[in-house]
Amino acid sequence: MFRRLGLLVLGVLASSSLGGCSLLPEIAHQPTIHNPFPQLSRVAIAPFFNASTEPTVDGRRFALAYFNELQSVPGYEVVPVGIVETQMEIKNIQLNSAADVQRLARELDVDAVVIGVVTDYSPYYPPRLGLQVKWFAANPGFHPIPPGYGLPWGTPGEEGIPAPLVFEAEMALAKAQLKTQTPDCDDKTPAGDEKSPETDKKTPQAEKKTPGEGAKSPGEVSPASHVAGTGNLPKNWPDPRGFIPPPPRADPPTCWPTDAPVMQHTRNFNGHDMEFTEALASHYFFRDDARFGGWQGYLDRSDDFIQFCCRMHIWEMLAARGGAGETRVVWRWPTIR
Repeated sequence: MFRRLGLLVLGVLASSSLGGCSLLPEIAHQPTIHNPFPQLSRVAIAPFFNASTEPTVDGRRFALAYFNELQSVPGYEVVPVGIVETQMEIKNIQLNSAADVQRLARELDVDAVVIGVVTDYSPYYPPRLGLQVKWFAANPGFHPIPPGYGLPWGTPGEEGIPAPLVFEAEMALAKAQLKTQTPDCDDKTPAGDEKSPETDKKTPQAEKKTPGEGAKSPGEVSPASHVAGTGNLPKNWPDPRGFIPPPPRADPPTCWPTDAPVMQHTRNFNGHDMEFTEALASHYFFRDDARFGGWQGYLDRSDDFIQFCCRMHIWEMLAARGGAGETRVVWRWPTIR
């Protein structure tokens, strides 16, 4: 029996090769994404703001597109945009500050509220869209999650981190580190009254210090100086080890309130960018879309273009923070006519 089945399969393959068509499936690897932060699983999306020069931008339209794409990511429960709008109207919440956003989060009983801004938009070919999206956590003790957090740093998997994510993570770390070195100037300091390091007089206590009594001579480096908060580094110096999630603690950490967004991502999309069109073609390949026009039709339909931009925006933000999953093997069988 098995021999007959084998001969039958060989006969089908032979006839298909002679006929010029193949009955073998096409194997493709589909990327996946998931929520990497269980503490931010219930999310609300407010109508987007318009900061572009296009007066026809409807913030609700963009919020709905973002809602549809975020709801498709495993691990998220997204509150409908209509409920968010109703609650804002009932409670008279204007979203003018981070405190207003956190108040809305408490009213909706969500973990985070998404605030989006359309920075640039043109529906004409080639279409373009600029999005700046910030996630504000309901808990003010949740601090910003930088790009690069949760990626396999210091492991063999580090070699597989895409170069753009490495650059984004290094840039975020450098910005946070340089922020601690910014001079603290205010309006009370008159211009021209600053003292240069060469003319500033040393205090008697500083003059008494010698290299043997705690001060370091030029070129003397202590291994401890490379650890945050020790040596010559400030206490709030961002440590690269912060990209690796810490182990569980016996007691909850101390709350240090902040009004900064827990996540944010800014991106401009353009319909004639090769990287964008390649991603769009790949997205179309894994969809069962019976409409004519192929992936190019997405560039002509504004709703499809906006939704795909929201999809890319979400995927880039989550992938940069450890949300990328294993690729899914997809078998696509040819259509026999």
